[in-house]
Amino acid sequence: MTPIRRLFYLGYYFRKMNWTLLRRFMRHTRSQGGTGALRQITAFTADSLRYNISPLEWYQFGFVSQTPEQKATWAGTGTMYEFQRLANPPAERNVLLDKRRFYQSYCEFFQHSLWAIEELGADPALVDRILAENDRLVFKDATGNCGTSVAIHPSSALSADKLVDWMREHGFDLVESFARQHRDLDALSPSGVNTVRIFTLIDENGNYKILGCRLRISVNSHVDNLAAGNLAAPVDKSTGVVNGPGVYSDVTRAPESIHPITGIPIEGFCIPFWSETLELVRQASLKHARNRSVGWDVVITEDGPGLIEGNHDWCKLVWQLPVQRGLKSRLEADE
Repeated sequence: MTPIRRLFYLGYYFRKMNWTLLRRFMRHTRSQGGTGALRQITAFTADSLRYNISPLEWYQFGFVSQTPEQKATWAGTGTMYEFQRLANPPAERNVLLDKRRFYQSYCEFFQHSLWAIEELGADPALVDRILAENDRLVFKDATGNCGTSVAIHPSSALSADKLVDWMREHGFDLVESFARQHRDLDALSPSGVNTVRIFTLIDENGNYKILGCRLRISVNSHVDNLAAGNLAAPVDKSTGVVNGPGVYSDVTRAPESIHPITGIPIEGFCIPFWSETLELVRQASLKHARNRSVGWDVVITEDGPGLIEGNHDWCKLVWQLPVQRGLKSRLEADE
């Protein structure tokens, strides 16, 4: 990659910077090791250019105490952008970008139902039926990500004749039936649906492989996204057993071996229907194989696994932080 492009990326990182979070990371790093602000800024700027990472990732990946050889193993934002643009060409991504189109294309892998606002507006009887058959509904923006633009409401609090107008007013263009998670996952954390994230790749030779499996765990939140302050834990691909603590993307918070709210152990947790989950993801991956690398979100219900969504721009933090090491080498055959 040319130095000019790395400079362009650095400018992008600063334009999109969460400055409050950066300052907190800087204060934490100084309190832990005595590294001053100027040394930190110099270091994360140089490493951003050298290793294709963002300044925040410098802290999240633990670069403050790593050797050059260790730093080179991490896949940061720049690396992932370039990899995912090749693996999931922009012209092929629409099936993953829009949740309505995703549901239409992968509905055989779902355990719950989804309706677009256009369907509701065209069929008032459908609205009545949805409210009558579901005690809770999930409202979303069809193109939202990272758990943003999500609301859960009891059906009893909603009015059939005003539902479509209410959705438009609040920026929602689809509604889903509430996916009820398996009792074991509900015991672990009942505040939100805790999903399995499985990263897959179909390489240039057409070989299917799994790049990693993680359990995303809500912490007093109705969503389970790492960016919303929740946990992600590593899962043994062979057994479906969580084999490490849950971690936050906030470096000021320590990993959790036991859920901080429910007290249920995270390490050793066994995900139900594991073989069925792996097979579901394999079949989904091969259905639209021109998107070669997808981060699949799967809900585990009492009746088995079901898709929630597929992400073409899947998160490098959920992938790498739970195993506490850089995994860039798993992508390099396709870079």
